[in-house]
Amino acid sequence: MKISDFDYDMPPALIAQTPIEPRDASRLLVINRASGALEHQHFRDIGEYLRPGDLLIANQSRVIPARLLGQRAETGGTVEVLLLAERKDLGPDYWETLVRPGRRLHEGSRLVFSHEALPHLVLNAEILQRTEAGGRIVRLSPAAGQSLSVRQLVEQLGRMPLPPYIHETLTDPERYQTVYARISGSAAAPTAGLHFTPGLLEHLRKQGVRVGFVTLHVGLDTFRPVECEDVSEHKMHSEEIELDAPTAELINETRKAGGRIVAVGTTSVRVLESVAGFYNGRVEPYQEATRLFITPGYRFQVVDAMITNFHLPRSTLLLLVSAFASKALIEQAYQEAMREHYRFFSFGDAMLIL
Repeated sequence: MKISDFDYDMPPALIAQTPIEPRDASRLLVINRASGALEHQHFRDIGEYLRPGDLLIANQSRVIPARLLGQRAETGGTVEVLLLAERKDLGPDYWETLVRPGRRLHEGSRLVFSHEALPHLVLNAEILQRTEAGGRIVRLSPAAGQSLSVRQLVEQLGRMPLPPYIHETLTDPERYQTVYARISGSAAAPTAGLHFTPGLLEHLRKQGVRVGFVTLHVGLDTFRPVECEDVSEHKMHSEEIELDAPTAELINETRKAGGRIVAVGTTSVRVLESVAGFYNGRVEPYQEATRLFITPGYRFQVVDAMITNFHLPRSTLLLLVSAFASKALIEQAYQEAMREHYRFFSFGDAMLIL
């Protein structure tokens, strides 16, 4: 399978630069896998396609302000560090990061982060080693005399890490969070969930649709294109996932009663399918890492329907939705969306694949 077969051209004007208001006013392209039919709706009307007894599974990860701007302790030179994932396996406050300027930041380099509006807050970092992907492992620590923890300092000093294709300033950082985001750890939002409002979720609950939550902390690798032409040679990055006992019970009850499992976003898909893979098709509590790479030909074990945004060309996410709906149907849907001027990517419109 070649990644060049999952490329497409799109007018840059279709890349959504700002979120739409209200959240559920975004458009919704409904795809019926059985018939191949496409329908144009708005996200607020998604309940028309959900049934009592269906279960939405959403990713409750919260984006951290993972972009840190600071100086090299030795020279005062400007540095930028992007926190990708906490590495608890190495020790407390160890992080996998991307750094700029990468060529000048070697093992042993010390960095200092502060903010002109908060001069009393200082966060230190030491670069410990390079990663295979060209990033750095760093250890963060509060400066002497600080009363705040590393996490608290990052929340105060960090900036929201918007994707590289968004050039507008985000006036309200909460618009890059889902309304149910609860557990901090992502470097990018699980964007399919950005369309839900508290009112819409309440409406769906009254309709008999239940909602459960899983956790997958999204790294910036989600925006990285597949570099190798042969898809089978791509190395999937590791991500921490969690599915707790109450959610596992909810999923199993729903499946037993004949309800559908509707995954909100590709991250929720990967949690559910990873767990099923570990337990031979069963869904049980799980908290570990996954490297699951879903490509066309994969047999889905848990997910019956999927809510997702429109994805970057040559991406693992485009491969995943093509595996779920078929490559031909996704190509048809994307061409239709472009003809109808749908908004693409993180702040863009959504698809419901049934």
